Amino acid sequence: MTQDSPLNIQFAFRPKRASQRPRQEAGAVVSVCAPPPGRPPRVSQVLALAIQFQEMLRLGEARDCADLARLGGLTRERISQIMKLNWLASDLQLEILYLTQTSVERYPVSEVAVRRIAHHLDWAEQRDLWRKLKTGNALA
Repeated sequence: MTQDSPLNIQFAFRPKRASQRPRQEAGAVVSVCAPPPGRPPRVSQVLALAIQFQEMLRLGEARDCADLARLGGLTRERISQIMKLNWLASDLQLEILYLTQTSVERYPVSEVAVRRIAHHLDWAEQRDLWRKLKTGNALA
């Protein structure tokens, strides 16, 4: 994927509480499949969601993070975690959005590690930490 091609990431909110899950009939066979090959890494998906949430706030589609939490069926704490990714330097955001797609279940760079980088508000420091994270995970 080149950086000039459009990026399309789709999200599906899944309820976490047992009371919100659809009931299965007794004896029903549940098929558990591996993720489809070529899906974007989770950190890319969550960053795209953070950007979308920021845009919703800017356009007035949501008043605040509590409103986003209600709309998305998430906790306010989770919304705060997601929104923290907007603090990343714009070039890092672009690089994360265009990480190579993967067919493995876990990508070598976690969302938690990227949020730790976003915690540092100095973009030069973020770039240095990102470089170290990539080389430590063989992504360079």
